[in-house]
Amino acid sequence: MSKNGSSESVQLKEMTWKTVQSAHFEVAILPWGATEAHNYHLPYATDTVQVEHIAVEAAEKATQLGASVVVLPAIPFGVHTQQRDISLNMNLNPSTQAMVLSDLIQSLEDAGVGKLIVLNGHGGNDFRQMIRELQADSPVFLCAANWWTVVSGKDYFEHVGDHAGELETSVMMHIASDLVRPLSEAGSGTDRQFKISALRDRSVWAPREWSQVSDDTGVGDPSKSSSKKGASFIAAVTDELASFILELSNADADDMYE
Repeated sequence: MSKNGSSESVQLKEMTWKTVQSAHFEVAILPWGATEAHNYHLPYATDTVQVEHIAVEAAEKATQLGASVVVLPAIPFGVHTQQRDISLNMNLNPSTQAMVLSDLIQSLEDAGVGKLIVLNGHGGNDFRQMIRELQADSPVFLCAANWWTVVSGKDYFEHVGDHAGELETSVMMHIASDLVRPLSEAGSGTDRQFKISALRDRSVWAPREWSQVSDDTGVGDPSKSSSKKGASFIAAVTDELASFILELSNADADDMYE
């Protein structure tokens, strides 16, 4: 039984063949996380745990509103090309991600699912260029969202942080408190900035060499984190995502422009 009390789960991994055989889904959500170090207080699975939870909660809310949606199993590996010296940060190159995404889209085509949301849970992942290429050859409508930018974190946290900071720590305190170590064990999350001003203010982009940026793998101060902040933020994010899922579910993929 799903958390919203309905008899059927929104998660494909919990469905049976009997359920799937008789169902039609307008929208699929693919949560895409990562496996990487998150300071000293959060687990390697943080990005995957968060993005899957958010996908499911948003899909449950959208289903209650009338959307036709299924959540695919989360992919737990992301891009860590500048973090390969950090032990067991499990890297997928972007080209590998693109091939995996292409294969999964084909499975959705075969099943008659017409729309896909790639819900991203890791800053090193970027699906926009992949979608530009794959959309040209697929009838499935493709889109992507970074869950943590759906709602501005500045309205909920004193120090949002970039990685294992107040935002991520608060969210994990809310959804998986048993996986969070005491904040007294966390590193400061202090990060080093580029010396070149354009790279520092991000008017010019370059990937960061993570071991040179952070001593504890964190970027952002987690000390003000709380479960209450995480709960408020997740509620706002999933409300916003549910509204989008409902609109997408009801939309005609061949008539998307005014």
